[in-house]
Amino acid sequence: MKLQVTQENLAKALNNVARVANTRGTLPILANVMLKTVGTRLTIAATNLDIAITHYIGSKVGEEGSITVPARLMQDFVTSLPSGVIELKLDDYKLHITTDQYNSTINGVSAEEFPVMPAISEGKSWTVPVKDLKQALQQVLVAAGTDESRPVLTGVYLHSNDGKLYIASTDSYRLAEKEFMTTKEDIQLLIPASALQDLLRLLSDQDDSVEITHDDQQVLFKVGEVELVTRLIEGSYPDYRKLIPTSFASEATLSKSDFVNITKVSSLFARESAGSITIHLDAEQKQVSIKSIASQLGENTASATADVVADGSITLNSRFLLDALGTLSADKVQIRFNGKLEPCVLQELGGDDYTHVIMPLKS
Repeated sequence: MKLQVTQENLAKALNNVARVANTRGTLPILANVMLKTVGTRLTIAATNLDIAITHYIGSKVGEEGSITVPARLMQDFVTSLPSGVIELKLDDYKLHITTDQYNSTINGVSAEEFPVMPAISEGKSWTVPVKDLKQALQQVLVAAGTDESRPVLTGVYLHSNDGKLYIASTDSYRLAEKEFMTTKEDIQLLIPASALQDLLRLLSDQDDSVEITHDDQQVLFKVGEVELVTRLIEGSYPDYRKLIPTSFASEATLSKSDFVNITKVSSLFARESAGSITIHLDAEQKQVSIKSIASQLGENTASATADVVADGSITLNSRFLLDALGTLSADKVQIRFNGKLEPCVLQELGGDDYTHVIMPLKS
């Protein structure tokens, strides 16, 4: 293998793929990235057996070939080099990296030992605008579970219903659902949230669309010169729609920035009580107030002007509330619920395509 690439392109590719290389796995080669020439391009790939990312970059190929090298070393080294042309030359299993000022050798391992994710041969394909997918992921990933003993909840559920495509996640304490495009396809995919976190980092505003291809076991995302493939999670996703109330006894609309401010201040006094804060809607005073008590430190009540339709109180986790408010982009937001023990729903004023539900705490 002998080729020339630019430092900028190689560093970008390594930064995109190296994060999935697994240094703690039982297979040492999973800590490597694979470099392989394909026509006039160089592919850089890494996998942890659940997720694989491949980045294609243009190169001037003199001799074809392939090798795997330690991901962390290769990434850190190339990132440290000055911009310009880098020459890569493979001699036996040693990769020689040469620039005007640097001459280095990295010991590699044969690419034949590198595991490759099986190709999706008979899958369905469709495209999604990058900006829509990016916004949807930013809004729902926050609610995905991290408890590996409940693997279904560590996934994000991408599914079609009545001609619309929805993406949803829940950790059983909160729930986020986004409606983000129309579709005629029947889609039911349970995708690991960790893979979608990696996909979100890869999505660039310069790209127009993401091509999604899937079968019963895997899903492949193609965006620009990058491909991410991940195994799907097996199992049935809970019927989360039953958790979303359709009518409400208590309701208020207020400025998002005011709501964030009073929640942040109240959360400081809620650290002792696992983030517990009590929200009160007052129609007569036209305000939303949040009370938090720290038995050792004191207590706090913070209020904001609001359009309150009906009074009510509910106790929530302050971190969950701040996470939810962080996913809303409108100036005005709505908070609605049915008593202290029922789910609390947050939405943007006039926007019903995104719903965030938080389960109450027992006050």
